[in-house]
Amino acid sequence: MDLLLKSLVGFVVGALIGMTGVGGGVLLLPILIFGLGVPPLRAVGSDAMFNFFTKIGASAVHLRKGTVRKQVVLALAAGSAPGSFIGVNFLMYLRNHYGDGVNHFITVAVGVLLVCIPTFLFFQKKIEDHAAAKPPTMKSFAWMTLIGLVAGFLVGITSVGSGSIVMMLLLLFYSFQPKVMVGTDIVHALVLTGVTSFLHFRMHNVDLHLVGALLIGSVPGGLLGSYLSTRVPVPWLRRILCAVLLATGARMLMA
Repeated sequence: MDLLLKSLVGFVVGALIGMTGVGGGVLLLPILIFGLGVPPLRAVGSDAMFNFFTKIGASAVHLRKGTVRKQVVLALAAGSAPGSFIGVNFLMYLRNHYGDGVNHFITVAVGVLLVCIPTFLFFQKKIEDHAAAKPPTMKSFAWMTLIGLVAGFLVGITSVGSGSIVMMLLLLFYSFQPKVMVGTDIVHALVLTGVTSFLHFRMHNVDLHLVGALLIGSVPGGLLGSYLSTRVPVPWLRRILCAVLLATGARMLMA
């Protein structure tokens, strides 16, 4: 029954991702914490590993299609890998010095991101429309490394935002064609969640049985969601989902 419930959660999350494109970390983490009662620290590590595995297929497709700016991925990863290392070790510092207080810190941090990320998603289209297509320069690549550092730290402590936060910050500098922006973002998210999940695994913050059960459900869920994406009013579903995430973030901040 436990395996069935976790697989069902993975199925629902996979279907929602397939239909709306909203990142797995944003959707799954509050379900793990509030719905399944997983301790926040273990939920973060398990969520990061789940996100890593779910991004492998999409990353391979974008790399094969040539819709990835590898220099941008490297610039982001140069900052996000050490950022994630700092974030995970910061959590371990909090756990060693404050015990279960680390779970309250994670809950607050996730709550803040669950308020910020859906707010960005509401206005993402307008931001994309106004994003200036500027050619990359050494200065912009340096800024990307800084973006990676910030995103890596946030993903290290929450597992949330490996794609959405980077996308939001990248749009502040310049935009490529949408498919290139998405492909680049996904491949970098694969690298970042891979590093983050490995670091959490080393710290014994990953429940492999939970990750496996979620993946069992998410694969068929993702296929169903992709099929339904052309048959349901996705923009409205996306708005409703963002509103739910906002409410969840507010609840976590008041917990």
